[in-house]
Amino acid sequence: MTPRCPPPAIPVLMLCLSLACTTLPASAATQAGQGATVQQASAQAVDPGSKADTDWVLKVLTRPAPMRVNFIEYRDSRLLKSPLRMTGEYQRPDDDTFVRQVRVPYAETTTIHTGGAMQGQVTLERTGKAPRTFSLAQAPELAGLQASFGAMLAGDRTLLEQFYTITTQGSRGQWTMILQPRTGALAEQVRDITLHGRGVELRCIETRPLKGDIQRTLLSGAARAAGASMTPAAMAALCKGGA
Repeated sequence: MTPRCPPPAIPVLMLCLSLACTTLPASAATQAGQGATVQQASAQAVDPGSKADTDWVLKVLTRPAPMRVNFIEYRDSRLLKSPLRMTGEYQRPDDDTFVRQVRVPYAETTTIHTGGAMQGQVTLERTGKAPRTFSLAQAPELAGLQASFGAMLAGDRTLLEQFYTITTQGSRGQWTMILQPRTGALAEQVRDITLHGRGVELRCIETRPLKGDIQRTLLSGAARAAGASMTPAAMAALCKGGA
Protein backbone atom coordinates (compact mmCIF):
# COMPACT_ATOMS: atom_id res chain seq x y z
CA MET A 1 0.00 0.00 0.00
CA THR A 2 1.30 3.44 -0.88
CA PRO A 3 1.98 5.43 2.32
CA ARG A 4 -0.08 8.56 2.77
CA CYS A 5 0.85 11.55 4.87
CA PRO A 6 -1.54 11.82 7.84
CA PRO A 7 -3.89 14.85 7.93
CA PRO A 8 -4.46 17.30 9.47
CA ALA A 9 -0.76 17.90 10.17
CA ILE A 10 0.06 18.71 6.54
CA PRO A 11 -2.05 21.89 6.21
CA VAL A 12 -0.31 23.25 9.27
CA LEU A 13 3.07 22.10 7.97
CA MET A 14 2.78 23.97 4.71
CA LEU A 15 1.31 27.08 6.24
CA CYS A 16 3.90 27.41 8.97
CA LEU A 17 6.78 26.87 6.62
CA SER A 18 5.43 29.48 4.26
CA LEU A 19 4.90 32.08 6.96
CA ALA A 20 7.65 31.40 9.52
CA CYS A 21 9.17 34.62 10.78
CA THR A 22 12.51 33.39 12.15
CA THR A 23 15.39 33.03 9.70
CA LEU A 24 18.28 30.61 9.47
CA PRO A 25 21.87 31.94 9.23
CA ALA A 26 22.37 33.30 5.72
CA SER A 27 24.78 35.32 3.66
CA ALA A 28 25.36 38.97 4.54
CA ALA A 29 23.42 40.09 1.49
CA THR A 30 20.49 37.83 2.34
CA GLN A 31 20.48 38.93 5.97
CA ALA A 32 20.51 42.56 4.88
CA GLY A 33 17.54 42.01 2.60
CA GLN A 34 15.62 40.15 5.30
CA GLY A 35 16.45 42.87 7.83
CA ALA A 36 15.04 45.52 5.52
CA THR A 37 11.85 43.45 5.12
CA VAL A 38 11.45 43.06 8.88
CA GLN A 39 12.10 46.78 9.48
CA GLN A 40 9.50 47.70 6.87
CA ALA A 41 6.97 45.32 8.42
CA SER A 42 7.69 46.65 11.91
CA ALA A 43 7.19 50.20 10.73
CA GLN A 44 3.82 49.24 9.28
CA ALA A 45 2.77 47.82 12.64
CA VAL A 46 3.69 50.94 14.66
CA ASP A 47 0.02 51.84 15.05
CA PRO A 48 -1.48 48.68 16.62
CA GLY A 49 -4.91 50.29 16.66
CA SER A 50 -5.12 50.50 12.87
CA LYS A 51 -7.40 48.01 11.19
CA ALA A 52 -5.68 44.94 9.77
CA ASP A 53 -6.51 43.92 6.21
CA THR A 54 -5.51 41.00 4.02
CA ASP A 55 -2.90 42.89 2.01
CA TRP A 56 -1.18 44.10 5.19
CA VAL A 57 -1.11 40.63 6.78
CA LEU A 58 0.35 39.04 3.66
CA LYS A 59 3.01 41.73 3.43
CA VAL A 60 4.21 41.48 7.03
CA LEU A 61 4.31 37.67 7.02
CA THR A 62 6.16 37.17 3.74
CA ARG A 63 9.72 35.91 4.33
CA PRO A 64 12.32 34.53 1.90
CA ALA A 65 14.18 31.27 2.51
CA PRO A 66 16.07 30.13 4.51
CA MET A 67 13.89 30.18 7.61
CA ARG A 68 12.96 28.13 10.67
CA VAL A 69 10.62 28.41 13.63
CA ASN A 70 9.98 26.24 16.69
CA PHE A 71 6.47 24.96 17.28
CA ILE A 72 4.30 23.32 19.89
CA GLU A 73 1.42 21.37 18.43
CA TYR A 74 -1.56 20.04 20.35
CA ARG A 75 -3.84 17.33 19.03
CA ASP A 76 -6.95 16.43 20.95
CA SER A 77 -9.12 13.40 20.47
CA ARG A 78 -11.91 11.67 22.32
CA LEU A 79 -9.68 8.59 22.26
CA LEU A 80 -6.96 10.34 24.31
CA LYS A 81 -7.06 10.97 28.06
CA SER A 82 -5.29 14.29 27.48
CA PRO A 83 -4.20 16.27 24.39
CA LEU A 84 -1.07 15.01 22.64
CA ARG A 85 1.67 17.65 22.85
CA MET A 86 4.35 17.64 20.14
CA THR A 87 7.35 19.95 19.92
CA GLY A 88 9.72 20.47 17.05
CA GLU A 89 10.71 22.82 14.26
CA TYR A 90 9.40 23.91 10.89
CA GLN A 91 12.12 24.61 8.34
CA ARG A 92 12.33 26.06 4.85
CA PRO A 93 16.04 25.69 3.97
CA ASP A 94 15.48 26.77 0.37
CA ASP A 95 12.68 27.80 -1.96
CA ASP A 96 12.01 24.20 -3.02
CA THR A 97 12.03 22.36 0.32
CA PHE A 98 9.62 22.32 3.27
CA VAL A 99 10.41 20.35 6.46
CA ARG A 100 8.45 19.49 9.59
CA GLN A 101 10.69 17.98 12.28
CA VAL A 102 9.05 16.50 15.37
CA ARG A 103 11.40 16.02 18.34
CA VAL A 104 9.08 15.12 21.24
CA PRO A 105 7.39 12.73 22.06
CA TYR A 106 8.96 10.91 19.09
CA ALA A 107 11.41 11.77 16.32
CA GLU A 108 9.88 12.19 12.86
CA THR A 109 10.73 14.32 9.83
CA THR A 110 8.43 15.10 6.91
CA THR A 111 10.06 16.71 3.86
CA ILE A 112 8.11 18.07 0.90
CA HIS A 113 10.09 18.79 -2.27
CA THR A 114 8.49 21.35 -4.58
CA GLY A 115 11.41 21.68 -7.00
CA GLY A 116 14.75 20.22 -8.06
CA ALA A 117 15.50 16.55 -8.69
CA MET A 118 12.95 15.45 -6.03
CA GLN A 119 10.18 17.75 -7.25
CA GLY A 120 6.72 16.53 -6.31
CA GLN A 121 7.97 14.02 -3.72
CA VAL A 122 7.18 13.70 0.00
CA THR A 123 9.55 11.80 2.31
CA LEU A 124 8.64 10.53 5.80
CA GLU A 125 11.43 9.53 8.18
CA ARG A 126 11.00 8.09 11.66
CA THR A 127 13.56 6.64 14.06
CA GLY A 128 13.90 2.90 13.68
CA LYS A 129 11.99 2.72 10.40
CA ALA A 130 13.02 2.93 6.76
CA PRO A 131 12.22 6.27 5.02
CA ARG A 132 9.05 6.28 2.94
CA THR A 133 8.55 8.39 -0.17
CA PHE A 134 5.42 9.06 -2.20
CA SER A 135 4.32 11.47 -4.91
CA LEU A 136 2.30 14.63 -4.40
CA ALA A 137 0.16 13.36 -7.26
CA GLN A 138 -1.06 10.61 -4.91
CA ALA A 139 -2.13 13.22 -2.36
CA PRO A 140 -4.02 15.95 -4.27
CA GLU A 141 -4.66 17.90 -1.05
CA LEU A 142 -0.89 18.41 -0.76
CA ALA A 143 -0.55 19.47 -4.38
CA GLY A 144 -3.22 22.11 -3.82
CA LEU A 145 -1.41 23.33 -0.72
CA GLN A 146 1.85 23.55 -2.63
CA ALA A 147 0.31 25.91 -5.16
CA SER A 148 -1.82 27.96 -2.78
CA PHE A 149 0.81 28.58 -0.14
CA GLY A 150 3.37 29.33 -2.79
CA ALA A 151 1.02 32.18 -3.67
CA MET A 152 0.88 33.21 -0.01
CA LEU A 153 4.66 33.15 0.29
CA ALA A 154 4.89 35.46 -2.72
CA GLY A 155 2.19 37.75 -1.32
CA ASP A 156 0.04 37.05 -4.37
CA ARG A 157 -3.47 37.72 -3.07
CA THR A 158 -5.12 37.25 -6.45
CA LEU A 159 -3.71 33.75 -6.87
CA LEU A 160 -4.38 32.85 -3.23
CA GLU A 161 -8.04 33.76 -3.62
CA GLN A 162 -8.34 31.18 -6.38
CA PHE A 163 -7.89 28.56 -3.65
CA TYR A 164 -9.39 30.21 -0.55
CA THR A 165 -12.05 32.60 0.61
CA ILE A 166 -10.06 35.00 2.83
CA THR A 167 -11.48 36.87 5.81
CA THR A 168 -9.24 39.19 7.85
CA GLN A 169 -10.40 40.65 11.16
CA GLY A 170 -9.09 42.75 14.05
CA SER A 171 -6.43 45.40 14.41
CA ARG A 172 -2.74 45.36 13.51
CA GLY A 173 -2.06 44.82 17.20
CA GLN A 174 -4.13 41.62 17.27
CA TRP A 175 -5.56 40.08 14.11
CA THR A 176 -6.91 36.89 12.57
CA MET A 177 -6.94 35.72 8.96
CA ILE A 178 -9.28 32.87 8.06
CA LEU A 179 -8.63 30.75 4.97
CA GLN A 180 -11.60 28.68 3.81
CA PRO A 181 -10.80 26.21 0.98
CA ARG A 182 -13.00 26.81 -2.04
CA THR A 183 -12.88 23.45 -3.83
CA GLY A 184 -10.73 20.39 -4.34
CA ALA A 185 -9.32 17.68 -2.09
CA LEU A 186 -8.38 20.08 0.71
CA ALA A 187 -11.95 21.37 0.94
CA GLU A 188 -13.06 17.76 1.45
CA GLN A 189 -10.88 17.51 4.57
CA VAL A 190 -10.51 20.99 6.07
CA ARG A 191 -13.30 23.43 6.97
CA ASP A 192 -10.92 26.36 7.48
CA ILE A 193 -7.46 27.42 8.68
CA THR A 194 -7.19 30.42 11.01
CA LEU A 195 -4.03 32.43 11.58
CA HIS A 196 -3.75 34.41 14.83
CA GLY A 197 -1.16 37.19 15.12
CA ARG A 198 0.06 40.18 17.05
CA GLY A 199 1.69 42.89 14.97
CA VAL A 200 4.18 41.25 12.62
CA GLU A 201 4.26 38.01 14.66
CA LEU A 202 2.30 34.92 13.64
CA ARG A 203 1.54 33.25 16.99
CA CYS A 204 -0.86 30.40 16.34
CA ILE A 205 -2.57 28.41 13.61
CA GLU A 206 -5.86 26.57 14.05
CA THR A 207 -6.81 23.89 11.53
CA ARG A 208 -10.48 22.91 11.71
CA PRO A 209 -11.19 19.64 9.88
CA LEU A 210 -14.62 18.69 8.60
CA LYS A 211 -14.48 15.73 10.98
CA GLY A 212 -12.68 15.60 14.29
CA ASP A 213 -11.24 18.15 16.67
CA ILE A 214 -9.41 21.41 16.01
CA GLN A 215 -5.64 21.13 15.75
CA ARG A 216 -3.68 24.06 17.20
CA THR A 217 -0.04 24.92 16.58
CA LEU A 218 1.67 27.55 18.74
CA LEU A 219 4.54 29.55 17.28
CA SER A 220 6.93 32.33 18.29
CA GLY A 221 5.89 34.10 21.50
CA ALA A 222 2.91 31.83 22.07
CA ALA A 223 5.12 28.73 21.94
CA ARG A 224 7.55 30.30 24.41
CA ALA A 225 4.70 31.20 26.78
CA ALA A 226 3.18 27.71 26.76
CA GLY A 227 3.61 25.76 29.98
CA ALA A 228 4.66 22.14 30.16
CA SER A 229 1.08 21.22 31.02
CA MET A 230 -1.90 23.18 29.74
CA THR A 231 -5.62 22.55 29.73
CA PRO A 232 -7.34 22.67 26.33
CA ALA A 233 -9.10 25.88 27.40
CA ALA A 234 -5.84 27.56 28.42
CA MET A 235 -4.16 26.54 25.19
CA ALA A 236 -7.08 27.85 23.11
CA ALA A 237 -6.93 31.17 24.98
CA LEU A 238 -3.18 31.45 24.39
CA CYS A 239 -3.69 30.66 20.71
CA LYS A 240 -6.27 33.42 20.36
CA GLY A 241 -4.17 36.12 21.95
CA GLY A 242 -4.02 35.44 25.68
CA ALA A 243 -0.84 36.22 27.62
